[in-house]
Amino acid sequence: MKVILYDLGDRYEGMIKSKCDHAVSADGKYAPCQGCFGCWTKHPAECFMKDDLQKVCRVIGQADDLVIITKNLYGGYSSAVKNILDRSIGTSTPLSTYRGRQMHHTLRYGKHDLWKVIVYGDITEAEKETFRYMAERNAINDGYRRNEVVFLGDIADLEGVL
Repeated sequence: MKVILYDLGDRYEGMIKSKCDHAVSADGKYAPCQGCFGCWTKHPAECFMKDDLQKVCRVIGQADDLVIITKNLYGGYSSAVKNILDRSIGTSTPLSTYRGRQMHHTLRYGKHDLWKVIVYGDITEAEKETFRYMAERNAINDGYRRNEVVFLGDIADLEGVL
């Protein structure tokens, strides 16, 4: 299953939905993570908050490929995308294991294939390096076999990289 998480608003919604099995819009119409860890322990992979992101852990956890489309924010995800990634912590468990000689949380849904980040907006070379490193570490931590980062000079080129 291919999941696309995006912060582009309604303008590209039709195109994005046609390119994936499930689209998650980072539209800001949800509460930020409260840090209660209930999605880890009390009700696995489900947030206690009753909004559009209540089951986002299950959607992202079952993705073979996760594509994140985000505006650059100082070499990191936009705040709206970061909030959704925070709310998806339940894709793992509170238990730990070694993967690649490093300690990581145990995956609730098993391994995935591709963690792809498409970045738009002004970006410096230093921010690009930060993004590449962050995407690599996020992919390892969330159990993805591969990661890729694409920087768009023009958002109109989006369809060609999805």
